[in-house]
Amino acid sequence: NNRSIMKKYKQDVEDNSDNDDEQESRSDDDTGSIQSRNSDDDSSDDDDINNKSDDDNDESQNDDNDDSQNDDEEDDDYIGKDNTQKKKKVFKLSLDETEDFNEKLRKRGVVYISRIPPRMNPTKVKQLLSEFGVITRVYLVEEDTTIRKRRRKNGGSGAQRYVEGWVEFEKKRIAKKIATSLNTTSISNVKRNVHYGELWNMKYLHKFKWNHLTEKVAYERRVREQKLRIELMQSK
Repeated sequence: NNRSIMKKYKQDVEDNSDNDDEQESRSDDDTGSIQSRNSDDDSSDDDDINNKSDDDNDESQNDDNDDSQNDDEEDDDYIGKDNTQKKKKVFKLSLDETEDFNEKLRKRGVVYISRIPPRMNPTKVKQLLSEFGVITRVYLVEEDTTIRKRRRKNGGSGAQRYVEGWVEFEKKRIAKKIATSLNTTSISNVKRNVHYGELWNMKYLHKFKWNHLTEKVAYERRVREQKLRIELMQSK
């Protein structure tokens, strides 16, 4: 009986050891499969990362290529502009042409208008006086802005008005005749005309040239700017 009991005990021990071995082998297999899966996942992630980095590198290369192409196009445009600027021809007057032009300037005459009626502008002056001769240039002086604001406050018109003006004719002889014949005469004899009842106040300026007027205007502008500058400095 003791021997039979011992045999059964040995068999149970052997069976338990076999079961433990099988469980250990199964656990080893499971861990190996898990590790293999993890390694596969890691390798796939690495592949994805590598693919993304390759895509990013391709995109950066494409961007670099586009930028280089744009730079090349801009350089080509700039070079083309330089070529067009270089190709522009400077119009040069010959000595005979400059002498003819200066002679024409010497033949011109200037008429001074001491008063410009309301609702009259340089275009209107040229339109009215061009009936008597060829006009080359017209210049009218605008009234001060403070006067216009004051007139508008008092209920008057806020339209721009002019104080005085100069008209240059192609020939001195015509300018003299116009100044003497139209001075103190009515601008319009039509009653419905806005300038009805207004008179011309003009005078021919002997030995006066248009460059004298431009110098005068430039000088007055400089004086006005200097006054404004001094006022600003005093206000500070």
